[in-house]
Amino acid sequence: MSECADSQMKQTDVKEKVMSGADPGMPEPAAGFEVPEPAVVFEVPDSAVGAGIPDSAADSGMPEPADVSGDIAPADVLREYWGYPSFRPMQEDIVGAALDGKDVLAILPTGGGKSVCFQVPALMKPGIALVVTPLIALMKDQVQNLSDRGIKALAVYLGMTRREIELALNNAVYGDFKFLYLSPERLGTELFRSYVKDMDVSYIVVDEAHCISQWGYDFRPDYLKIGELRKILPEAPVIALTATATPQVAEDIMEKLCFREKLLLKSGFERPNLSYVVRHTEDKLGQLLNICGAVPGTGIVYMRNRRKCEEIAAFLKSNGVSASFYHAGLGTLSRTERQEQWKSGTIRVMVCTNAFGMGIDKPDVRFVVHFDVPDSPEAYFQEAGRAGRDGKRSYAVLLWNSGDVRRLRQTASVSFPTLEYVEDIYHKVHMMYGIPYDVGKGMQLKFDLHEFCIRYGLNRSSAWYAIKYIEREGHWTVMEDVDVQTKVMFIVPRTALYDMPLPEKKMAAVAEVLMRRYTGLFSFPVPVDEQYVADRTGTSVPELRQLLYRMSLEHLIKYIPGDHTTVIYLNEDRLMPKNVRLTPERHDRLKSTYVGRMETMVKYVEETETCRSRFLLSYFGQTESEDCGTCDICRRRHRDLHHGGNNSGTDSAGGNSGTGSTDGNSGGCKEARKPAARLLREEISSYILEEKGGSYTLNDINARFGNPVSSPDKTYLDELRDMIDEGAVPPYIV
Repeated sequence: MSECADSQMKQTDVKEKVMSGADPGMPEPAAGFEVPEPAVVFEVPDSAVGAGIPDSAADSGMPEPADVSGDIAPADVLREYWGYPSFRPMQEDIVGAALDGKDVLAILPTGGGKSVCFQVPALMKPGIALVVTPLIALMKDQVQNLSDRGIKALAVYLGMTRREIELALNNAVYGDFKFLYLSPERLGTELFRSYVKDMDVSYIVVDEAHCISQWGYDFRPDYLKIGELRKILPEAPVIALTATATPQVAEDIMEKLCFREKLLLKSGFERPNLSYVVRHTEDKLGQLLNICGAVPGTGIVYMRNRRKCEEIAAFLKSNGVSASFYHAGLGTLSRTERQEQWKSGTIRVMVCTNAFGMGIDKPDVRFVVHFDVPDSPEAYFQEAGRAGRDGKRSYAVLLWNSGDVRRLRQTASVSFPTLEYVEDIYHKVHMMYGIPYDVGKGMQLKFDLHEFCIRYGLNRSSAWYAIKYIEREGHWTVMEDVDVQTKVMFIVPRTALYDMPLPEKKMAAVAEVLMRRYTGLFSFPVPVDEQYVADRTGTSVPELRQLLYRMSLEHLIKYIPGDHTTVIYLNEDRLMPKNVRLTPERHDRLKSTYVGRMETMVKYVEETETCRSRFLLSYFGQTESEDCGTCDICRRRHRDLHHGGNNSGTDSAGGNSGTGSTDGNSGGCKEARKPAARLLREEISSYILEEKGGSYTLNDINARFGNPVSSPDKTYLDELRDMIDEGAVPPYIV
């Protein structure tokens, strides 16, 4: 038998051992939920719960997954499902620890392949892995990616109806699904707990594990429920994963997750191919254009607010840069379309808030620019790390000025309003929806911050930070920019509908498709797939929406249009005044840690001596490291040696590299160059303009001015970049 044939048989054998059963039979979970007018929560009638759900595994027709842990190696599973020949550094150690049944905390940098660390062992063990993650968009992407690989996965998250959740949980118990993704607020519900006891759980996976730590930059109280889950599933090992955790946060994670034996596996945070550049400048727009012009390839520009995203994207487009904007306020279709255009290269630069980038696997991002200073090193490190995942030279550029520092400190002061103000906001939210005391647990509030602030005459920022603080205390969960699916319910009897003359023929077609496709339409509002109904009736989605609206005017249906909104999920009944749990000690501690992280970012941008990479590595507890040699500080130090203390020159990402004064022009000036440097510039200019006629590549420059015999001296590249920025020579051809 040939090696090729033998390899194919081996891979087929691996897949058959790991997975059993046919293609996934579950429909894709819907993203919507009902919010009746003017209402608060959607309740499904008891008679409807569980409709169409098999009573047992035998009824479901789904075979049990096989136990293959002793028959195949992790590398075989990796090769079969992901096509990778081997694991990345630390991945195999993490997988091995999980297969040995150990609790493990894995800290891997952004792009380090965290998902493989739990997906491979989960495929090798019988049962289903519970994956807790706060990111609904990422959850949907991973379920789809697993499905594309022939691996069956489910998702349960805020926004689904009770019937949808029960259907998914039932399949998790009786089906042959390998992964159940959960948003953290689901863990405390009675419905989930009634099902989880019957699940054969292989692992409890905690993604974004830093969210469980009160010392973390993104603390979420719902994560604390995972500790209670361990009491229900004492035999299931925990795999906790994060890209950003200080030593203090790592210890807190393992304690909160009740590790039986503490095990921390941590990959080095060095990114040798990523150059960190910090620029002090009053002309951020000009610097951004320089970067886009000097660095070929795709890029990301991070902003702090949505309006500025749109403005900066328009500015770049007006200057000939292929750019678009992305933020959570866009509709689902718009976000998906722009994301795909950027991934394919149709759009070169995406200007966005931090809603963009999470879970996006695009290895060839050449630059990430922070137009505003992030409020924590964790957020900065994670976002900057989205550049250069393919190992090629890339740049993380942070633009700042004194106004940024002032705004950061102002934000710190308003992010933690007084507890009296916080409690007042707590009651006003309940009053807005007419929720009395001792009522409300489990309600989902469709929340409009603008309307709320107008009604009560509140400052938007102060009110929003109070709402977010109440979430930190665990009273409710805030989900921003949830996609609410369109729902329809017939309000005339089924028999009357057949005899009723409809004013438009297309209404009859819509009614027929709805009745054939969906059950329960005459009992309660049911989520509908607008695109499916439009395709079956020969209409467009906008036309379908008009038809549904007119059918509601004819009193045929109750029509709840889809929406893109913020949702507040109430974790408890409304509390009486002065009984709202708001702990002063917690308030002071959270504010102190927030201010500490913010001041670290201020120190980072103002730093002039310590290598950027070493600064960040030290913050995350990696004390042994070397200068990167490519950040703005290392490059300036290198130029000082070659120019006799002259701080002039540019960094590789375009623009000036100095950090001590406006626009980076600290130290000497370009006119004070040494004679050798001026001679080199003249030679470069003559070669490019006269010999090459202005058309040249970087390889041409290296071949002409590099010295392969002696130790490499790249001073000529520094001079070339200066000349390109100054317009003395045209950019090189990529």
